[in-house]
Amino acid sequence: MTRRIFWTAGALVAYTYAGFPALVLVRGALRPRPHRSARVTPSVSVVVAARNEAPRIAAKIDNLLGLDYPADLLEVIVASDGAVDGTVSAARSRGDPRVRVLDLPCLGKAGALNTAAAAARGDVLVFTDANSKLDRYALRALVAHFADPEVGGVAGDQRYTPGRDEAAVARGERRYWQLDRALKRAESRAGNVISATGAIYAIRRELFVPAPAGVTDDFAVSTAVICQGRRLVFAADAVAREPVAASTEAEFERKVRVITRGLGAVLLRRELLDPRAQGFYALQLLSHKVLRRLMPLPLLTLFGSSLRLAREGGPYRLVAGAGSGVLTLGAAGLLAGRGGKAGRLLTLPSYFLLVNLASARAVLNLLRRRPIERWEPRRG
Repeated sequence: MTRRIFWTAGALVAYTYAGFPALVLVRGALRPRPHRSARVTPSVSVVVAARNEAPRIAAKIDNLLGLDYPADLLEVIVASDGAVDGTVSAARSRGDPRVRVLDLPCLGKAGALNTAAAAARGDVLVFTDANSKLDRYALRALVAHFADPEVGGVAGDQRYTPGRDEAAVARGERRYWQLDRALKRAESRAGNVISATGAIYAIRRELFVPAPAGVTDDFAVSTAVICQGRRLVFAADAVAREPVAASTEAEFERKVRVITRGLGAVLLRRELLDPRAQGFYALQLLSHKVLRRLMPLPLLTLFGSSLRLAREGGPYRLVAGAGSGVLTLGAAGLLAGRGGKAGRLLTLPSYFLLVNLASARAVLNLLRRRPIERWEPRRG
């Protein structure tokens, strides 16, 4: 019985972390589904939801106004979500008629985005975070894909800016995003990316569906495009850069929040899990957003059963040793905190451990019906 449990858990872990990525990469190479892109310039409304972002909002607005895009086709909407630190006055201080500042009560991020989207005038809505800096040609790179009428949304490329004294887990996250970027390229080449990141993405205004509270807004808004029969593609040259997390603790809290809200968003969009209607995309969503978030249970099962079977040698002893090594290195990386040459050796194990601990906490939040409906950004 223990052997059966070991091999079942091992197959699930192997598929999630290796089999599914390989399948995506092979499918992208063998079954391309090209879409048109061209140098088009639709009117654009850039939406920024901001809560207590006074130290950053002026620089964010300057970054957006400095992008290479026709000035008469660009508007920036800053939706202050009950900010109490001077965010509104800092945003209004830019004095540019293209900037509209909405001084809202505390609605939650989804409510602030929904209000801003309803007020937008552009044909394309671009969403970005207050702490993200867009590369100069990011807007042009995003909207080029709207030359194809089948494309309803475009996910940009989020990249973390290396810090001088960053934690090992932050370096691990940057390495993970390198793999994620390759998967998004392959997904987009063959059909749809799973969802967009809040750092930078765009949708046609007529396809915007208000995001409910308590779920990941970027997932809910971007996947609504797929629900309406349009494609969600990836623009690798539309880059938004963000700083790494202020600390391991802050990154853990952020991941718990994101995963908890993300699982809630999958429940919201559960019709996308139907392969009869969505084809391969349903498998993408199940594998990446559900199985990967539930990995703590099969990982613990695999490790526990391997310890019981280790005396038999072979793969059981190998898995037991590997699991012990990952736990030891991961814990050392989390405890080591920032910097140090030794920390460089612990980046992937510490990131792997942190993500799975956050996933376990998020699943408990969901089972206990403890949604996270309010946000309080913690910046470094």
